[in-house]
Amino acid sequence: MNRYKKQDDQEILKKIKILKDERPTYGYKRITAMLNWKRMRKGLRKINRKRVYRIMEMNDLLLLKYPKRKRHPGTGKVMTLHSNTRWCSDAFELHCFNGEKIYVAFSLDCKDREAIHFVARDRQLQAEDIRELMNESVIRRFNDFKTPHKIQWLTDRGTIYRANLTRKTANACGLLTCYTAPYSPSSNGMAEAFVHTIKRDYAYLADCRDAKTVLKMLPDWFADYNQVAPHSALNMMSPVQYRNIK
Repeated sequence: MNRYKKQDDQEILKKIKILKDERPTYGYKRITAMLNWKRMRKGLRKINRKRVYRIMEMNDLLLLKYPKRKRHPGTGKVMTLHSNTRWCSDAFELHCFNGEKIYVAFSLDCKDREAIHFVARDRQLQAEDIRELMNESVIRRFNDFKTPHKIQWLTDRGTIYRANLTRKTANACGLLTCYTAPYSPSSNGMAEAFVHTIKRDYAYLADCRDAKTVLKMLPDWFADYNQVAPHSALNMMSPVQYRNIK
């Protein structure tokens, strides 16, 4: 069956292929968003999302669809109505090709989805690393050592998050600690989704040969996520773009 084609489809296809080479995990929605950012900077009209889908489908560039896995029910909605109302945090591991591991913890705003700060070590994370994460997150958001109002700090029930000194540090810098329900890690689904994004869009595509290499790449991954990567919950804008229009 012959499909409808427009005159400049081939030119758009070239640009799509360039983006897919750079970001092979992106589907048609995020590819459309990135195409349109480039076009808007040149004063060109936006491309319709359905058109991008058609071009990608005709050229076998769409992502394969996989059935959704069942998840444990959460305990409530994590996203908030305003930035700096609730931050979530979690820790994860990255495995290097030589068998070494990198341990990462991060803070994420539950409205604008910006990864405010992260800490990464070539050893198991300790409570002191989480305290550093808290302090640096507050400084980066407010250029001060304490928040102007109480902000919820949502985490799992790991010992590094529940340590007495960690809770005291949270209180001192204006964070109100709150934890997911026992045996319900999906209650912090936003943090889980962020971990999945970092691994899928960055770590799995990179040359993670050893711990030293990964530690050097991490700042660029977080910067790209914050400044460039489009997010469906933010009307296909990146966290920084979303914050700048507010």
